[in-house]
Amino acid sequence: MTIKIFGDAGSGSLRRVTTAAKIMGIEIERVKVDLFKGESQTEEFKSRLNPHGLTPVLEDGDFILYEAAAINLYLAGKVNSPLLGTTEKERLEVLQWMFWSGEQWRIFATTLFDERVGKTVMGLPQDEAVVAFAEGKMRAAAKVLDKHLEGRKFMVGQALTLADFDVAGPFSQIDRSRPPLRDYPNLMAWHDNLLQSVPEWAQTKAEVDHRIDSFLASVGVTL
Repeated sequence: MTIKIFGDAGSGSLRRVTTAAKIMGIEIERVKVDLFKGESQTEEFKSRLNPHGLTPVLEDGDFILYEAAAINLYLAGKVNSPLLGTTEKERLEVLQWMFWSGEQWRIFATTLFDERVGKTVMGLPQDEAVVAFAEGKMRAAAKVLDKHLEGRKFMVGQALTLADFDVAGPFSQIDRSRPPLRDYPNLMAWHDNLLQSVPEWAQTKAEVDHRIDSFLASVGVTL
């Protein structure tokens, strides 16, 4: 039975899953959930797939799993992928950065997207205090990342892992929500290397850009 992944092509979180699945050679069936139409907020979606009304969601037979990081760990475990790390030490470091990214990094990138993109689409004013808070948190985290990535091509060890995708998530909306990433040369060089050396990551970037930019154009929004 093919694994189903529910999500919207404009989602950076879905991007992390589809990229990893492709690299691992795992066949998935993508099921479109239009977030702009509120399709993840229906009672059917919440009762069957994710009570939080968020995507992506994995369905593997009668097993349902949400949160992109958990989904990627599940998929990698099924095929014993090196994206998990190849030693016990590396596997723990991969988990460290994945957990760190969720708590100290991507959450603030999402806040900037909500303020700078979401509110613009809805015709609402940005909360400048929230924007300043999120940017401050991202700058503090980016400073740590920039130091960690000096002389490195990947987050952990000498090869691509799931940690790279989790930390790279905010780059999916860099030109729209404008997270403060370009001030950190090692961070930018690392992400440029991902785009150049991981074709699957570049392909999903094009997909996200097309989906979001097409939607913004359809509602007459210029950021």
